[in-house]
Amino acid sequence: MNPLKSITGTIVSGVVISAIVMIIFADGFTNTIEWIVWFHVLAGVAWIGLLYYFNFVQVPGVAQALAEANDGGPGPAAINKYLAPPALLWFRWAALATWVSGAAILGKMGILGAAFTLQSGAAVIGVGAWLGTIMLFNVWVLIWPNQKKILGLDGLTHEAEVIAKAKFVALMASRTNTALSIPMLLSMTAFGHGGFPF
Repeated sequence: MNPLKSITGTIVSGVVISAIVMIIFADGFTNTIEWIVWFHVLAGVAWIGLLYYFNFVQVPGVAQALAEANDGGPGPAAINKYLAPPALLWFRWAALATWVSGAAILGKMGILGAAFTLQSGAAVIGVGAWLGTIMLFNVWVLIWPNQKKILGLDGLTHEAEVIAKAKFVALMASRTNTALSIPMLLSMTAFGHGGFPF
């Protein structure tokens, strides 16, 4: 049986390989915070990867499909029906998992309060934590509720003006998150690699 034929098997394979690497290079399983950091990075890659997919691939693809629909093109129905709902599912839960695991890391390090109050020594990671918090808010309060309207996932029929407004709000929140992801990633990596010691 090939585990790479399913997403579950692929993920389990990656976890097993990671555990083997930890056993070899860390003389056994590593401590809890390193596992949380590892999970935080995985969840963050999923979250930001999907954010970039939406902004750099799906939104332009839907726009092009709409533009070509009148000329016999396929239109955006397949993207909106088959790709967007599962991508949004992974997107919103990856966002939550990233934020929760990030807060757990800061708590385990004993700097959760210092980070969120931007105290000396934790200010750079605090900036990243605040940007991540704003981005999480945007995902759950602005992007997801409006995408449910756009895609008809809320079970209601909406007027064209409501859909147009929902598209604008979701797009602006998503673009805001894309812009904020850049300094957020800078803050996270700077802290983790000893940069900006403030």
